[in-house]
Amino acid sequence: MAAAGFSDLREKLKSMTPHRDDVKNKFVDGTTSNGSGMSHKRKHRESDDEHSDDNAELREQEARRVSSSIQQKSIFTPEECVLIEEKIDEVVAKAEAGLYRQHTVDRAPLRNKYFFGEGYTYGAQLEKRGPGQERLYPKGEVDEIPNWVNELVIKRLVSEGVVPEGFVNSAVINDYQPGGCIVSHVDPFHIFARPIVSVSFFSDSALCFGCRFQFKPIRVSEPVFIQPVRRGSVTVLSGYAADDITHCIRPQDIKERRAVIILRKTRPDAPRLDSDTSLRSSAERHVPLKSKRSHRRADPDAAHRPRVLEMDKEENRRPALPRQRPRSISSENYRRRDEDDEKSRDTSGRKVKMRRH
Repeated sequence: MAAAGFSDLREKLKSMTPHRDDVKNKFVDGTTSNGSGMSHKRKHRESDDEHSDDNAELREQEARRVSSSIQQKSIFTPEECVLIEEKIDEVVAKAEAGLYRQHTVDRAPLRNKYFFGEGYTYGAQLEKRGPGQERLYPKGEVDEIPNWVNELVIKRLVSEGVVPEGFVNSAVINDYQPGGCIVSHVDPFHIFARPIVSVSFFSDSALCFGCRFQFKPIRVSEPVFIQPVRRGSVTVLSGYAADDITHCIRPQDIKERRAVIILRKTRPDAPRLDSDTSLRSSAERHVPLKSKRSHRRADPDAAHRPRVLEMDKEENRRPALPRQRPRSISSENYRRRDEDDEKSRDTSGRKVKMRRH
């Protein structure tokens, strides 16, 4: 080793693996032997920070675009809200009594829809899923817009300059119970003209934009933009907010009963189901409507209270029967063989040798 110029074996090994010093220095002081002064790991972290900053800036830009395409006015007084809310309760009572046409009422957990003027297929009702597959029902398959909606709501919006006279031909009442929601969606372009007008009643809530829903259990991602909606306020969506980003109602934003009246105009060339298709789908999907209680002041915790099933109630519980020890196959075969032997002795009076197979 001395002849090779190495006085120690450790020096020879060090000369054979010079990269080890670079690795050691890199993790000790964050520098390498080439004098770069920054580790790969630190560079990666800084690039992640820059990427997250870019995403945050994009979300802020999108939020500004949403906000700029929303108009909101507080139009209806508390006294006017009370009168309109009584009319909504009457709609609910008539639906429970079965006084509306079949496609007027659409029930879902913690949310009921009432279509007037025009109704359309959506969601699970579609034969083919996906955007652009929605269809209007044939004329006359939903009830006409009630007179009180025209007199108390639409005329007021016309006088305030929110919509022109004769614009609205479709009114939908969404009635939410605490914990109810409507998933992220865009009102179908090919069905409805813009703008989309909604009026809120019973309680305050929020309209969220750019959320993603997950189910079982239900979870909602952070929204791009949140628009508070107060009782008696009118919200108008157009442009980016109506066409280029989804909107939804989250379960956590419905703490009390809330109703919204959505006023829209259908396009003249909107696709419509033919009568035969509508009748066939009605026969296939017809489910009797169940009566559903509706309260003016609902319990905010009602949606999150655990249900007690009939089988779990104390008076319906039955004592568990003792389990019988199962017999083995072999013992059962021997028992049957003994019974066959007894029968053969009784019938023939002589022993019969059983042949085993």
